[in-house]
Amino acid sequence: MPRKGLRPRERRKPPEPDFKYNSVLVSKFINKINYRGQKTVAEKTFYGAMDIVREKLKEDPLKVLNKAVENVKPLLEVKARRVGGANYQIPVEVPSDRGVTLAMRWILTAARQRKGMAFKKKLAEELILAFRKEGAAFKKKEDTHKMAEANRAFAHYRW
Repeated sequence: MPRKGLRPRERRKPPEPDFKYNSVLVSKFINKINYRGQKTVAEKTFYGAMDIVREKLKEDPLKVLNKAVENVKPLLEVKARRVGGANYQIPVEVPSDRGVTLAMRWILTAARQRKGMAFKKKLAEELILAFRKEGAAFKKKEDTHKMAEANRAFAHYRW
C-alpha cells in the first residue's frame, strides 16, 4: 500500500471492457483468472467456459455470468476488531465493488477446487451452479451471512 493511501474510488481508472462481450465484468473476471501473466490463456479459458454455458443452458452467457455473480455477492461480512483485550467478529456491510470482487474470487476458488476435468469445464459448471443458487461459491456466501447473523450482538462495536 502506498504511504499516501489508496486513491479515492471516484478517481480510480475504470478497467477497459473486453473485446468480445464489451463488458467490464468480463474483463475483471479474465484478470482474476490471469495466471503468471498469461492473459491470452486466461481469455481462451474464460471464453471456452462461456461457450460451454451457452451450450448447456441455451441462454446468453453474459446474463448467466451477471446473475451468478449477483447470486454469490455477499451483503454482510465479519471483520475482527480488538476491544479490551478480546477479539470480536463484527458484522459490517460489504461495499458493492468489494462484493463483486469477493463473488468472483469465490467462484474461481470453487472451480479450482473441483477435480477431474479441464478448468474451463470446471468454471462453466461453477457458473451454472451459482446461477441456480447452488454450489460451493453460493454456500460460501450463505456461511458468511450466517456468521454475520450469529455475531449480530457485537454490531455496536462497529465504528
